[in-house]
Amino acid sequence: MSDSRRWIGPVLGSSALALLVVACALVLWPFLSAIMWAAVICFSTWPLYRHCERAVGGYRAFAAAIMTILVVIVVAAPLVLLVTALADDIRSLAEGLAHVLGEGPPAPPNWVRSLPAIGESVAVYWENLAHDAPAFIAELKKLTGPLTDIALAGGAALGSVVLGLALSIFITFFLFLHGRRMTGFMRQISERVAGPRGKRLLAVIGLTVKGVVYGMIGTALAQGVLAGIGFWIAGVPQPILLGCLTFALSFVPGGPPFVWAPVALWLLFQGSMGWAIFIALWGLLLVSAIDNFIRPYLLNQNSNLPVLLGLFGLVGGVLAFGLIGLFLGPTLLAVAYNLFLEWAAAELDERAQSASHSPLPEDSGTGPRG
Repeated sequence: MSDSRRWIGPVLGSSALALLVVACALVLWPFLSAIMWAAVICFSTWPLYRHCERAVGGYRAFAAAIMTILVVIVVAAPLVLLVTALADDIRSLAEGLAHVLGEGPPAPPNWVRSLPAIGESVAVYWENLAHDAPAFIAELKKLTGPLTDIALAGGAALGSVVLGLALSIFITFFLFLHGRRMTGFMRQISERVAGPRGKRLLAVIGLTVKGVVYGMIGTALAQGVLAGIGFWIAGVPQPILLGCLTFALSFVPGGPPFVWAPVALWLLFQGSMGWAIFIALWGLLLVSAIDNFIRPYLLNQNSNLPVLLGLFGLVGGVLAFGLIGLFLGPTLLAVAYNLFLEWAAAELDERAQSASHSPLPEDSGTGPRG
């Protein structure tokens, strides 16, 4: 009876603790993405917060409020600019569609017939639609349903992104305000779990997150600037706006082609075949290709993560966790990789120390005597 009492208490306590952890995880799960984004923003801008805190005389709440306002300006302002520009473009597109429906499509340009293999058939199909208004309207109606579904899905996704961004910025204020206390808790927990290697583990996580954040932001900035320069050279309207859109889509794997490819097609339909080819080559060889050089280099600078694992972390993180997986995937793989290196190094050190302290074998006396 006494033996059963000994293990019943610890089992009940462990079960209650596990249930509490699961319940807390279920409560926080809907906010996990916003919390992770807030943590990434706070960590990547923490040096700037420290400068701001010193500038205001050590008032943490005031410094946290200033940093939160800066985050709103830097993150939310470009989003508002993009939404406004897209609204104007949608209005122009609607006016253009109304004009086309009223007068019918124009005749196909000369370059359509010069396309290899399909040019003649496409030109004939285009001319038939231009002279047959009912058939043209029927073809447009086929596209109305998919386009409406895409617009609704895009609007819902945009609303979700804006709501998550607002929640992340709200959480960021409290992370700035209580960042030092949270860091102290993390150090205590890491030392409790990992012992003397806890500080090393936190340093590895910090360097990894820094490398991922700087790699993502640096790559996106380079792609946005290069795209804007290319659009400006080609005389594309609103090159700065298109560059900002490229910067935003650079955080998504394969995102920049969704900007420069439609621009190249637009130039092609405008009759500027040379500039269309220029934008296509510029986007393919510079804007999209630079992602294969800058991102792995910046990741390796801080996280010591092999290029292949970094690629797996980026793509697999997005597939597993969504957009926050861009940061979370490489971070998890880098931490696991460095922990493996730490474990291997510790094993080698222990073997070397045990070999150095082991006594040398004594002479057994079986050899020849002089």
